[in-house]
Amino acid sequence: MALVTLDDLRDAQKRIAGVAVRTPLMPCPWAQTDTHTLHLKPEGLQPTGAFKIRGAYNRLAALTAEERARGVVAQSSGNHAQAVAYAARELGIKAVIVMPDTAPAVKVESTLSFGAEVVLVHMSERDTTPAELVAEHGYVWVPPYDDPFIIAGQGTVGLEIAEDATALDLDLRTVLVPVSGGGLIGGTAAALKLTMPGVRIIGVEPELAGDAAESFRTGERKVWPFEQTHRTIADGLRTNSLGLLPWEHVQAYVDDIITVTEDEIRSTVAVLARRGRLVAEPSGAVSTAAYLHHADQLPQGRSIAAVVSGGNVDPSLLADLLA
Repeated sequence: MALVTLDDLRDAQKRIAGVAVRTPLMPCPWAQTDTHTLHLKPEGLQPTGAFKIRGAYNRLAALTAEERARGVVAQSSGNHAQAVAYAARELGIKAVIVMPDTAPAVKVESTLSFGAEVVLVHMSERDTTPAELVAEHGYVWVPPYDDPFIIAGQGTVGLEIAEDATALDLDLRTVLVPVSGGGLIGGTAAALKLTMPGVRIIGVEPELAGDAAESFRTGERKVWPFEQTHRTIADGLRTNSLGLLPWEHVQAYVDDIITVTEDEIRSTVAVLARRGRLVAEPSGAVSTAAYLHHADQLPQGRSIAAVVSGGNVDPSLLADLLA
């Protein structure tokens, strides 16, 4: 499979300009240690509350007129769902979103608010139902991560980090990125390695959904049962394997993948709210959790950036974590 190129990434950056927010690289003096400094990239500031708008809009904006007329279908636990719904509304395209019946209510409601039709199914049927709808209605499938346009769109996160690190004169050597299906880390890693060759890219995922970490260690793409990955509080990272194309990018560009515990994720959501003044969903907090709790696994004496991938957390869960 062909990896996305720097031209693909630059084209995506142009397509999403004015739609996706160029999020800042925020300094975190409260997190500075003798060996590390931290900058956060808060993707919860996006119009749909997560980085997914980048890939979704890039994919939909590249559709032909005939494809747009057919409408699109996507599957997601919530953030890709909202992004496709939002992008479809902006481009005047019909959108049908397949979501697991365990998806947080706040994400289902947001998806509906953007005008999409939502189909709730059991988690085990989330990834098979879109194909049935494509066959029945002729929709164009917009996958959450296994697509070059999606990967290139998410990779604009990496382009922005590289540009801002240069502008701020940071000695940026490590970037922490959440891992689920691999679109974000695949695209971000490609963008950074192609523009800042010396930077280290470290993926972070929940210990309870550690399929990518196992894949990285063994060199073989692993698939975990949904019953295992579904245990984590990080609902956006419950995907049970890396996508095929993201896996190629991980093998080419990622330096390591580490895991964090549920307690570490929970406490980091609270820390980000109290100290960082950022609302982060558990999935978005994993990269910062790695910085706060696994510094021994990170290069010493360097600036570190962590992607806070989203902020779509259920208010009652946030209240519980803050308490």
